[in-house]
Formats: sequence, C-alpha cells, structure tokens
Amino acid sequence: MLEEKFDAIVVGAGMAGNAAAFTMASCGLKVLQLERGEYPGSKNVQGAIMYAHMLEEIIPDFRDDAPLERHLVEQRFWMMDKTSHAGIHYRSDDFNEAKPNRYTIIRAQFDKWFSRKVREAGATVLCETTATELAYDNAGKVVGVRTDRAGERILADVVVLAEGVNGLLGTRSGLREMPKPETVALAVKEMHFLPEELIEQRFGLKGNEGCVIEAAGTISRSMTGLAFLYTNKESISLGIGCLVSDFAATMESPYVLLDAFKNHPSVRALIAGSEVKEYAAHLIPEGGYKAIPQLFGDGWVAVGDAAQLNNAVHREGSNHAMTSGRIAGEAIVHIKSRNLATTKKNLALYKTMLESSFVLKDLRKHKDMPALLHTNSHNFFMTYPQLISLAAQNLVRVDGTPKLEKEKATTAAYIAARSRWGLVSDALRLAFAWR
Repeated sequence: MLEEKFDAIVVGAGMAGNAAAFTMASCGLKVLQLERGEYPGSKNVQGAIMYAHMLEEIIPDFRDDAPLERHLVEQRFWMMDKTSHAGIHYRSDDFNEAKPNRYTIIRAQFDKWFSRKVREAGATVLCETTATELAYDNAGKVVGVRTDRAGERILADVVVLAEGVNGLLGTRSGLREMPKPETVALAVKEMHFLPEELIEQRFGLKGNEGCVIEAAGTISRSMTGLAFLYTNKESISLGIGCLVSDFAATMESPYVLLDAFKNHPSVRALIAGSEVKEYAAHLIPEGGYKAIPQLFGDGWVAVGDAAQLNNAVHREGSNHAMTSGRIAGEAIVHIKSRNLATTKKNLALYKTMLESSFVLKDLRKHKDMPALLHTNSHNFFMTYPQLISLAAQNLVRVDGTPKLEKEKATTAAYIAARSRWGLVSDALRLAFAWR
C-alpha cells in the first residue's frame, strides 16, 4: 500500500493553522490539515478580539461573509480594588469607518468559517483526528505524521505545528519543551447572554458598535493576571486569567476569582439579569520573547501559540497567530516554488520573515516585561491598585478636609507602602521593561 504524500501537513485548525493552510492551498500546494476536535472551533466556545488588518492580509474580502459580532469603538482599562475601579478609556467615532480595525468574534463560529475558506482554497481538512507523533526519515528529518487513525504514515515535505500552547506533538517529539508554569496563564471564561438592545444601552453603543474592558488589580489576589469583558451582539464574553505558577503557589481557584470579578460592583451592573450558557478554560502563552522555542527545523515549523507568539503586554494573540501562520505558509510556498528541500537551512526563511514583521519586533521590545510583572506581582496587582483607589477617592470626596492635608495623606500612604526609593525603583524598572 502506497503512503499518501502532501506538500504540507498542518496540525491544528485555530487561527494560526487556518492562516497557514489557507495561504499554502491558495498558492496551489497540496495541503492536509488535521484537527482533533469534532469541527474547527469546537473547543473554542469563548469570544475573542479579531484584528482586521491581519486577516485582510490573508482574505481581503473577509467582511463579506465572516461571522463578526461587533466592531470596537471603545477601549477601557480599569485598575480595580475590592469596591472600586479607577480607569482610562478611549472612544472614537473614527472607528465607525467603512472597514473597522477590530471586531469581537465567537471563536466557534469564526473558526468554522475560516476552515470553510481553507477547504474552498483546496486543502483537505480532516477532523476528529489527532496527530500522535511525527514521522522521520533515516537522516532524522520530519517527513510526516502518524495519527490515532489506523493506517500508514501520512507523508509531507513539511509539517506545520499549530497545535496550541499545550500541544503534545512538538513536546513528545523533543522539538520544544513543555511550557513552564510561569510562562502560561490559565484563563476561565463565560458567555453571558443579554438582549442586544440592553447591551447597547448599558455600554452606550449603537448598531454594531462594541466595547472592550480589560482590568487588573486586587481581583487577581496578588497574582499576575488580567480580567476582561467583551461585548458581542447578544452576549458578553467575560473572564479572568492568571499564571499557572501563581495558581499553584497560592492554591487559589480560578472559578473563585471569576465569581469575585462577576460580583464586583463595577461589573455586576453590566451583566445583571444575564443568562450564562457557556463556560470554558483555556491556556494562554504569557512568557513573551524569552519563552519562544525553536521555530523551525528539518521538515517542520511552529506557529501561533505553539511557538509562544503572544504579546501579553498588549493582550494580542490572534494577530500574531494569523500573521505567523501566513508567513510560515508564504515561506514554504517560496521554498517549494524553487524546488528546494524543506531542510532546516531553507526553512530558516520563516524565521527571517518573522523577524521583519511586527510579531518578533513587538515581542523583543517588551522582552523583560513578563519577568518584571511576575516577580513584582504583589506590588503591581495589589499594592498599587489600592493606592490608586485611595488617591482617586481623596481627590473626589468632598468632606471639609483641606486639599493640602489630603495630598499629604496620599503621598504619605505611597511612601509608607513602597518607600521613596521603592517608588522610584518601580517606575524605572517599568520604564526600562517597556522601552
């Protein structure tokens, strides 16, 4: 029996895998995509933010039929303590443009749509199939995969690992290490359903406008973490995530954190009367530039979350996934079009192209930020949120106390909590990590 041979096998049908498969299939390559779920997106019930520019690079006319929820016109960031929040927000009517910049999506619907585009481009998509191990030739080059289905090996010139942050194929094969607990966050998420008009009323929206809220502070109980709330058409995506290492050290329950966030006075009113229909937990790469594993080798490349390509500082993941998948696909097409072998030397083109993109440039810029936040989590996620709340309350509460006394009390509170040198040191370290 002859073994079937493809130009490329893509393992995974998320953002990165679909981008890679579509790019290669659109250029005429024979592509097989393997997805262990019942259908692409079946494991992703939660909402997410999708960045239009990155998808336009792959499918220019995606707005014609993609399942988009709302285009974002407002971004809020909250610093929270137990009873209050201080925040900033940016809202602009410029985002009501003909081709909006960001959208909220429901991953289950969006991934299914993206997979349909992959099939229309000519790729073969095989669901409910798990790639269990890589196949090698006598020289140690990856030449395909074995799956949990009975039969021979499935051969390919190159394998694209798009299996997510906790994918086992790459780690089992020794191509990358299992992500360390301090470089991965566990996020728990819920979908809260409300009438469309009620969502618009509570968030000051109209039509397909959307709002996103991201929050940090005491809600993560001194752990390095972030909470979020996204508006969809008839639902609100809500969740919180913290580093796995912090959960292990504190023995805090992610479900308890989520309940506390939902019941915070600033959040409770926004979701009042909602019906919770979906719940999910998801691992997110948070290690940044220093956690990126080897990206390519003889006969393989890694993209998206499998390559730790997530910008935790700016909360950007889908754009890195789509862009890395597209670039990997373009690099492979370039190599194949010149009848070159998919060796490690030639596949280095993928890394070179990725270096020229915003993906690695942005991650390198903030390479020291993850470690800074992790090692100083109590100060950044507990002490400072409480101090900011105190300062804001002193500013707006009018009770007959002279302003000078209030200012002195606020200053004294900061010095007592961190000392003068501690405040300067924190500011300098944050500035150097951000640059």
